[in-house]
Amino acid sequence: MLGALAPLVGYHLRRALSAFSADFTAAMEGTGLRQVPLAVLAIVQANPGINQGAAGRMLGIKRANMVALINDLVEKGLIDRVVDVSDRRAFSLTVTKAGIAALADAMARIEAHENRMLDELSMAERALLLDLLGRIERRSPAGDGDENGDA
Repeated sequence: MLGALAPLVGYHLRRALSAFSADFTAAMEGTGLRQVPLAVLAIVQANPGINQGAAGRMLGIKRANMVALINDLVEKGLIDRVVDVSDRRAFSLTVTKAGIAALADAMARIEAHENRMLDELSMAERALLLDLLGRIERRSPAGDGDENGDA
């Protein structure tokens, strides 16, 4: 019995996150992508030409950590980084052909992972879960997020 833990939402969220993270890690094995670099890749694909500061703000990643993440994605050939013509102090980011392929593979793996983890939930329940989690997430102070760039 869980005793005092049973009614605690935070306890159950942490346990659910742990289960989700373990399955995600197994699903992504061999891709060389972790959660945060994958998120950066997805943001850049959805916003071609975005600068790395804006991408970092969208994901709640500190500037210093964002630089390391972008460097890693550039070294892997998944993102191109060029000086932004409108702001020579910033870099404009685009996903390479290899990045598009890596993201497509990752998203197929993630879809299978999410279907595996949520197979007991109806589509309406999944939508409700996303809505409820979004409400909790919006309670977070501005700037919170994965500030260390790991996941």
